[in-house]
Amino acid sequence: MLSYRVEGKQRRITLKAQGLADARKERDTYKDLVKQGKDPSIERTLQIERERQLQMEEKEALARLQARTTVTGLFERWVATDLQQRKDLAEVQRMFTKDVLPIIGSLNAQDVRKSHITDVIDRVKQRGSSHTARNLLKLVRQMFRFAVDRDIIEFDPTASLSVSKVTTKNTERDRVLSLDEIRLLKDQLPDAGLMPSTECAIWIMLSTLCRVGELSKAQWKHVNFDAKTFYIPIENSKNDKAHTIYLSNFALSQFRRLSEYSQSDTWLYPNTKDTSSVCEKSISKQIDGRQNGTVYSNRSKANQALVLQGGKWTPHDLRRTGATLMGNLGVHGDVIEKCLNHTEENKLRRVYQHQELKEEQAEAWRFLGERLALLIGN
Repeated sequence: MLSYRVEGKQRRITLKAQGLADARKERDTYKDLVKQGKDPSIERTLQIERERQLQMEEKEALARLQARTTVTGLFERWVATDLQQRKDLAEVQRMFTKDVLPIIGSLNAQDVRKSHITDVIDRVKQRGSSHTARNLLKLVRQMFRFAVDRDIIEFDPTASLSVSKVTTKNTERDRVLSLDEIRLLKDQLPDAGLMPSTECAIWIMLSTLCRVGELSKAQWKHVNFDAKTFYIPIENSKNDKAHTIYLSNFALSQFRRLSEYSQSDTWLYPNTKDTSSVCEKSISKQIDGRQNGTVYSNRSKANQALVLQGGKWTPHDLRRTGATLMGNLGVHGDVIEKCLNHTEENKLRRVYQHQELKEEQAEAWRFLGERLALLIGN
């Protein structure tokens, strides 16, 4: 026990040190405080509070450190929370696994800066994939906005990045194959070295206006040869709208031809193990590979076999070409939009007009099929 006087008042404080030497050191410390006009009892209480506050701050800092999420962890949470219903989930995962996570996956999401993002995107651009770079930047931005919304990070590192400046401007394609090009395509296909099923896909997309992804994921149960229909269920449709295509004789003959080549009882275009449909990029890559001039060891002479006078064409251009042919044959625009399974942009019309125009659609597909049959001799 130490007695002392501060501000004229007699006070006492109990020494807490164990052992005579330590007790003397504690006593001397308190005497020095008294000489400074400080009350040792108050100072000891303040020191205890300071130490407690420091411990709390250290615990909070440790908690913040432990809560820091890596980009890989953020991506996994984004996938589990927001992407489970996305039809392109597998493609999103493939793109991040290939181009994003190997570069910045181990970084803490809070530490990612604009330069890290541009590094990822520039690497994709440097291999000549500007369109992929554009789509990837949009996806990365979605992920970091997800993180901001949930207070995982404070600032979005992609916020000030312009998609068009960092990647490429979005160019709306208007490629339509001419009648001469369609005739030429028919003559060039035999020497292109395509799988017969891919040849069928080209004519099916042109004559039905279906999307390449919708055809790639189709099952044989969706094709009714008796009713002459091709059904696209919601899960296969790009815009979540089921769609029934009324097959012309031309289109029906291509489905019959496809069935002769098919190695699956389930899928029109199966993967190698027949466990699912083929990757929806497969058909597009085969067509692109016959136009880009790339030399392949097994088909070096076919790398430009499908080049047409109007320039490069894609599966989606076949859809646009078919719709254009319908218009040239006098089919009304509203009917063509139905055949394309487009979503009505006008909200009032979308809400109040639900006519399906089934007969008109069937007739439009019939007109298109007959025109194609005349063009290529089928």
